[in-house]
Amino acid sequence: MAKGPKIKKYTPASTVLTAVFVVICLVWVMPIFEVVTNSLKSNAHINLDVFALPNADSFVGFANYITGMTFGNYPFMKSAGYSVFISVASTGLILLCCSMAAWYIVRVQSAFARFFYYLCLFSMIVPFQMVMFTLTDTAGSLKLDTPWTIPIIYLGFGAGLAIFMFVGFVKGLPLEIEEAAAIDGCGPVRTFFNVVLPMLKPTLISVGILELMWVWNDYLLPYLVLDITEYRTIPIHVQYLKGSYGTVDLGATMAVIMMAILPIIIVYLFCQKYIIKGVAAGAVKG
Repeated sequence: MAKGPKIKKYTPASTVLTAVFVVICLVWVMPIFEVVTNSLKSNAHINLDVFALPNADSFVGFANYITGMTFGNYPFMKSAGYSVFISVASTGLILLCCSMAAWYIVRVQSAFARFFYYLCLFSMIVPFQMVMFTLTDTAGSLKLDTPWTIPIIYLGFGAGLAIFMFVGFVKGLPLEIEEAAAIDGCGPVRTFFNVVLPMLKPTLISVGILELMWVWNDYLLPYLVLDITEYRTIPIHVQYLKGSYGTVDLGATMAVIMMAILPIIIVYLFCQKYIIKGVAAGAVKG
């Protein structure tokens, strides 16, 4: 006789843990909820009570979103365009270069490869504040202070985590497949792109999402490197939502913040299973 599925019994300890995690979840979601509600309220009502829900008097619909997109002399869509380009280009560059570097480190196993790997790991623990002033001068000297060249800087800062995750996954790939490709006449380049890269898909997706969220939300690096009178990303655009005498339109600010976080939240919700799968695969196989 076939046995039915086991019914999980809830113990007092599991009930307490569930309650704790529910509270933690609410704490994390609360700021986003406040941004959404305040983006639909008038500026005067936000100043009166930030935590109040929109009502018939305070609700302004999408007026704050329109104001946020048209405020000042710098278009919001221009900032969004720069953010999209920098995020996509930086993430693509990190994935391509770091996956190739990880494959080289694992397969070559030379003293130089090990030194390079540990150097990348060391870069993960160096605070950005230690190098940011030197970085500004260096970026200006090397003409890396434009949206078209700043992905090179992001490659340097994002390589540590990416190579660490890629190396852990590449170690678990069967070498026999690459040897068979070499016997069939594939050189190193064709072997990587036709054989290795497709097998790296779980880690490519997880690393790509993590790096994309980091670059999209980054404020400090573009602010230090770019000429903000000409190039602004969305986080920098939010800072300049000020009127005369430094007054801030909180409604418009909340609306722009919501437009900034919504795309990355959607990407994360659709791809979170790949993040977990890729991180777990790299951790186990490494």
